[in-house]
Amino acid sequence: MHKTAASPLAVIYAVLIVYASLYPFADWRDQGIAAWAFLLAPRSPYWTGFDVVINVIGYVPFGSLLALSALRSGRTSRPLVFTFLCATLLSLCMETLQSFLPVRVASREDWLLNTAGAWGGAIVTLLLEQMGAIDRWSHFRKRWFVANSRGGLVLLATWPLALLFPAAVPFGVGQIFERIEAQVAEQFVDTPFSDWLPVRDSGLQPLLPSTELVCVLLGLLIPCLLGFCVIRPGIRRLLFVPVFIGLGTLATVLSALLSWGPEHAWAWFDVPTQVGLVAALILATLLSLVPTRTCPSLVLLGLGIYLSILNQAPENPYFAQTLQEWEQGRFIRFNGLAQWLGWSWPYAVLGYALVLIWRRDTKN
Repeated sequence: MHKTAASPLAVIYAVLIVYASLYPFADWRDQGIAAWAFLLAPRSPYWTGFDVVINVIGYVPFGSLLALSALRSGRTSRPLVFTFLCATLLSLCMETLQSFLPVRVASREDWLLNTAGAWGGAIVTLLLEQMGAIDRWSHFRKRWFVANSRGGLVLLATWPLALLFPAAVPFGVGQIFERIEAQVAEQFVDTPFSDWLPVRDSGLQPLLPSTELVCVLLGLLIPCLLGFCVIRPGIRRLLFVPVFIGLGTLATVLSALLSWGPEHAWAWFDVPTQVGLVAALILATLLSLVPTRTCPSLVLLGLGIYLSILNQAPENPYFAQTLQEWEQGRFIRFNGLAQWLGWSWPYAVLGYALVLIWRRDTKN
């Protein structure tokens, strides 16, 4: 059975669909109607063209990944049927569960459009397979990437998505300690354990421009080092660096555009960020010469410094307001697709780097 990155990506995408469909996971209750009543209900008058587009497009990658996983792994000889069953059952379950959430509306049309989107993604994948595009990708992957690179490729593919969630520092994914601290303190308030919690004498201080520069530098350098863990040495790495940093920059621009509007799409691109980006390009180019075996250790070193600095930065008021709009406002459907990636991505990389080092040591 052939191992393919499409399988874990499909699982990740399914988890994100569940999160986005059921967010905010609050006020569950029986609303006095059958959970499947939406199948026979009239079409909602509040249903818009935006709903049509987002319900179709949202499931296209899922269907494509399911079909590609079926093709590459050989689990089934009927990838279209496999994709249809998985997508329609997942969407049907989500719509049924939404019947118990007052802030969500179960819809027959959503279910059908989700299924159609996944079906369309699967058809596109099969057409690409018929044209030989998937085989060409396999040859390309063998030339560019080392063996057993599936985990690294999944993490590289999800990094731009992680950047879509607003960050207090550009390219600053993984800033979770302040939120965890607040949640833990809230859970233990008025309990004997509240005295056990560490209390800071003063609040977190804003990062200095020089410290912000270091965060930007490491925020771009770590994904490049992750790429060096799976990309073969040589010209391939030199091409990868500017392309991947450019992709991360475009994702950050898109995040700012969605959060603050087109006129503020580049508001985050201040002097420390500019210098950090240029420094990351230069340093990543130099480190592209480092042997593959050394790269996981450099990833761990970079992550240790990066996360310790980043999580000493407070969430500024404008950033908090942006998060509120994402979590409660018009971006509620996108919240699950980026929020957890933005929080967990560097910690997943941390685990992956540890696995690579463990494999290297056991082989020796």
